[in-house]
Amino acid sequence: MGTSTERVRERLHRAERPVVLTGAGISAESGVPTFRGNDGLWRNHRAEELATPEAFRRDPKLVWEFYDWRRRLLSEVRPNRAHYALVRIEEEKRHFSIITQNVDGLHSLAGSRDVVELHGNIWRIRCTGCGREEEDRNVPLKEIPPRCGCGGLLRPGVVWFGEMLPAGAINRAYELVEATDFMLVIGTSGVVQPAASFATMAKQRSAFVAEINPERTPISPFMDEVINGKAGDMLPQIV
Repeated sequence: MGTSTERVRERLHRAERPVVLTGAGISAESGVPTFRGNDGLWRNHRAEELATPEAFRRDPKLVWEFYDWRRRLLSEVRPNRAHYALVRIEEEKRHFSIITQNVDGLHSLAGSRDVVELHGNIWRIRCTGCGREEEDRNVPLKEIPPRCGCGGLLRPGVVWFGEMLPAGAINRAYELVEATDFMLVIGTSGVVQPAASFATMAKQRSAFVAEINPERTPISPFMDEVINGKAGDMLPQIV
């Protein structure tokens, strides 16, 4: 029968429309902090308290100082072996997409082209006035809080707590999940919705679904295969 890794490799080889869902775990292997819990404290503020529309309305300078700090940390982070393994899959498959819950942009930096960013991207900024959005990789930011050419206040291009996911991203994600015949779930907690439901949705549509994670998650029982280990170690073996 072979090992779980061998079985996942064989099913990936046969897949026509593989989709990968990634979470914080794949970025953590590059050294990206999760900004949650005790490790998420910044100037005695919890990250969850600053990543809200209310915090931005109350003190945009403080929120931007937090995001400027995060961007400085991320500017020194590079993709890992797992990110590059996904690039190799894309090179070999006619149809291949990544759905990610991460905002760090590491998939694109590694070379992946078809990436659906459910929670936005920290390297994008959006004007609260005219709505203009663009990439900005200045580290540190030239002005805090930054402003648009129209004079409007700029905000990070990420989804904050209490905000809806971008309609375009979530609709594309659902389309991919409905059409896939192979889904690989990497480094997710299995509890953040709606991404946590993608694996079971794909399985209900007869897709082969596998998970790579150092520990079991709430969605592990629904998987066809579970590979316990780091994505940077296991994914290159599968590819």
